[in-house]
Amino acid sequence: MNLGVHRQDFFTPYDEVFDCFDSMGLQEHLLRGIYSYGFEKPSAIQRRGIVPFTKGLDVILQAQSGTGKTATFCSGILQQLDYGMVDQCQALVLAPTRELAQKIKKFMRALGDYLCVEVHACVSGTSVREDQRILSTGVHVVVGTPGRVLEMLRRQALRADCIKHFVLDIADEMLSPGLKHQVGVSSATMTPEVLEISRKFMNKPVRILGKRDELILEGIKQFYVKKKKWNLETLSDLYDMDKPVRRGVYAYDKSTH
Repeated sequence: MNLGVHRQDFFTPYDEVFDCFDSMGLQEHLLRGIYSYGFEKPSAIQRRGIVPFTKGLDVILQAQSGTGKTATFCSGILQQLDYGMVDQCQALVLAPTRELAQKIKKFMRALGDYLCVEVHACVSGTSVREDQRILSTGVHVVVGTPGRVLEMLRRQALRADCIKHFVLDIADEMLSPGLKHQVGVSSATMTPEVLEISRKFMNKPVRILGKRDELILEGIKQFYVKKKKWNLETLSDLYDMDKPVRRGVYAYDKSTH
C-alpha cells in the first residue's frame, strides 16, 4: 500500500494533546505506577498517543528511539485490561528479539505494579513447558517473539480469540523485506477481510483453490461391517494389521452419520 497516495483515506485525524498524565483519564493505580517509575510529564509522543490507545483506536506510533513509544502503548494496554479476568491472555505484544521482549515485559510490570498485572514473556531459548505452565495459570499480557508465540498458539496454550489488544513493536524490522522472503496463507475459508489483510503483506500471491467436495483418500482404507455383533472382533483384527502404521478409526451409525 502506498501510504503517500492514500494518506487521507488510510489515516484517521486525531489532534488532541494532553500536557499531563492526570488529564488523560487514566486509572489511579496506573497513574501511581507511572509516577513511581519516575515519569513527571509526558513526552511529545505520549501527550498525543496514550489517549487514543486507551480509547481502543488502532494507532501507529512513529517517533525516534527513546521518545517514549513503549510507555505509550503499555499505558494504553494497562488502562483497558479487565483485571478480574486472568484465565486468558487479553493483550499480545510482538517484538523482533527476545531481549526487547524481556525489556517490554519488565517495563509493563513496573507501570502496572499497583494494578497487579500479570505479564509473561514468550521467547526463544526458554522452556516451552514452562511457558505452557505459566500461561495455564493465567496472565493478562504476553510479550514475545513471533516463533515462540506461534508455538504457543499451535499448542493452544495461548488463544487468539481472547486477545483484544495487539501491538507490533519495531514494525519496520518485523515487516522488513529481509524477514519475509515468502508469505504463505492457508485456510479452509477466506473472508473478504482476511483477503484484504493478506493483500497488504503479500507480493502478487498465487491463489490455489481446492474444490469444495474434494477429499483426498490416498492411503486411507475403509471397511464396512454388515452386522453390529461383528464390530468388536473386526476392530481387533484391524488393530493387528500393520501395527507400526499410525492410524485413526472413525465409526458411524445411523444416529451419528
